[in-house]
Amino acid sequence: MRFRDFLKENLITLILLIIVLITIEILLMIYSFNILIKIYIPVSILLIYFIGIYIIYYKKKSFYNNLLNILDDLDQKYLITELINTPDFIEGKILKNIVEDTGKSMLENVNKYKYIQEDYKEYIELWIHEIKIPIATSKMIIENNKTEVTESINEEINKIENYIEQALFYARSNTVEKDYYIKKVNLKEIINNSILKNKDSLLQNKININLHDIETKVYTDSKWCTFIVNQIIQNSIKYSKEDNKKIEIYAIEKKEKVVLYIKDNGIGIKKGEITRVFEKGFTGENGRLNGRKSTGIGLYLCKKLCNRLGIGLELNSEKNIGTEVRIIFPRNSFIDIK
Repeated sequence: MRFRDFLKENLITLILLIIVLITIEILLMIYSFNILIKIYIPVSILLIYFIGIYIIYYKKKSFYNNLLNILDDLDQKYLITELINTPDFIEGKILKNIVEDTGKSMLENVNKYKYIQEDYKEYIELWIHEIKIPIATSKMIIENNKTEVTESINEEINKIENYIEQALFYARSNTVEKDYYIKKVNLKEIINNSILKNKDSLLQNKININLHDIETKVYTDSKWCTFIVNQIIQNSIKYSKEDNKKIEIYAIEKKEKVVLYIKDNGIGIKKGEITRVFEKGFTGENGRLNGRKSTGIGLYLCKKLCNRLGIGLELNSEKNIGTEVRIIFPRNSFIDIK
């Protein structure tokens, strides 16, 4: 805020003051006043005016500059009303009241949509738990009536079950902090649970699993980490080659971290697409192949959950050679949940 600009805002009052001074001078000419008095009166009035206008300018400049500095330093701009002092001029008070009312209205609106989102999330979770019952019943019926047809149906049911689990974890992905329990767990147990979940698909696709060096402890949430490993294994199955299918899983312990490697010799990923595989909805060339339709949610969700759990997730791949995924666990027990 420059003084010149402030004067422009008060140009009308300055013009009116000059008109008043001219009128006073005309009146003084009628009477035989001393010339010094005729000069002193308009000069003193102008001086008093400029002193007054500068005091008002300084107050406003200090307030607005302070307001802008606080706003620049704030990451969450809506907290501005909590940090600014009430100014001692009327326009500033009006502005502060407007900002406070706007903030309250915004908070009410956010809470409204937050409630709607929470209500929808609860419904999705309830629906997922309810639909698991007919799925489990269907699998029991298939188990007792094994034929080629029921085996094919079972395969499709397993896919439905995997998508349902993905939907559940997606619904909870924004509130990991309410549903996690970080503790020291055996990495072998997590991997075995993930392999067990994919047992039928692994057998049907005749994929050879090579496990070694996985007897190590890591700090994580067992349930969420099992889901992440499960998604990666499912991708390895989905994008496997026609023959000699392999998945190798092992861990390397380093000074400050444990790195879990999940490697396959599948169809791989194009070089230009590797940097985008964690983007939401990105399917790439492989995701559009017949029989391998992809939603582009699996790896995006894995990355999101890893970020929230303080776990690193990296991927490297080469077309027609295979894919390597690295899950990086910090060695210390303190994990910053974002």
